Amino acid sequence: MATTLLSPPARRGLTASAITVALVLVLILGPAAARSHAANMFGTLRAPGEAAFVAGHRGDRSQAPENTLPAIEHAFAGAMVFVEVDVRLSADGVPVLIHDSTVDRTTNGSGRVDELTVAQLKTLDAGSWYSADYAGVRIPTLAEFLVLLAESRTKAMIELKGTWAEEDAAVIGSLVEEHGVADRTVVASFEAETLQAMLATAPDLPRLVLARELPADPVAEVHLHHAIALVTNPDALDEAPETVDIMHEAGLGILLYTLNEEESWADALGMGVDGIITDTPSSLDGWLAATAPGT
Repeated sequence: MATTLLSPPARRGLTASAITVALVLVLILGPAAARSHAANMFGTLRAPGEAAFVAGHRGDRSQAPENTLPAIEHAFAGAMVFVEVDVRLSADGVPVLIHDSTVDRTTNGSGRVDELTVAQLKTLDAGSWYSADYAGVRIPTLAEFLVLLAESRTKAMIELKGTWAEEDAAVIGSLVEEHGVADRTVVASFEAETLQAMLATAPDLPRLVLARELPADPVAEVHLHHAIALVTNPDALDEAPETVDIMHEAGLGILLYTLNEEESWADALGMGVDGIITDTPSSLDGWLAATAPGT
C-alpha cells in the first residue's frame, strides 16, 4: 500500500488543529483539572489548626545566599515540601535564578539581568555579599536547579519574574519536561500575561496566581488562569479571612508569603492556609513538629 506523506503546510495545519483541541479541552476541563492538580501537589486541603506545608523562599536563604545552589541544597536537605526560586531571562534567553531585575544587590556586578548574557552572568560572584564562606558562588541556570531537583524528593515552586512572552514561557515547560520533574513542579507569577503564556505553552504544568491584594473574586481569578491556588500575604488575607473557606470550597489551595515569625505562623495555621512560604524553613519545620504534631 502506498504511503501518502503530508506536505509541510498540511503538517502545520494538523499541529495547529491539535493545539486548538488541547486548548479547548483545557477550557472545558480547567476547574476540574485544577482541583485534581491541587490535591496532587498539596495533598488534602487544610482545616484550621492543621499543619501547612513549608516552602523554602529562594531556597533556604537563612543558611546560604538566596537563589544559589548551596541555598537549594540546604533546602533539599530539610523536611520542607517545596523549594521556591525566582527565574528571569538573560539577554540571550537563558532562564537563570535571581530575584531582582538587576544583579547589583546579590552579586559583585551591576546592570540589568536581561541585558547580560548567561556567560556574563556566570562571571559574577553571587556569594560574597552573604558571607566569605560563599565567595565565588555563581548565579545558577534553571537547568542546573532542575538537575538537583530531579535528584531530590522535594517539589519546586518556580516564580517567573516580570512579563514573559509565549516563546519564552515555552522554554520553561520544555526544561521541566526534559528533566522529568513535571509532576513535582508548579509555576507562579504576579503577571496575568505570564500566567496565560504558561497556560498556552504548557497547559499541564500547574500554575499559582500571586497577588499582593486579593482579587474581587479570587476563585474566578484562579480559574481564569486554570491555576490551582492563590498565593498572597497576611495583610491581604486579614481583610477577608473568609477567602480561605471560599477557595477550599472550590477545591483550590491558598498559600501565604513570606512568614518568618512564630506569631504569623500561628495565625496562618488558625486560618487553615495550605502552605507557608518562609525565609526560615528549618525553623518553621521544627515549630510545626512541636505545634501541630501528627497533622
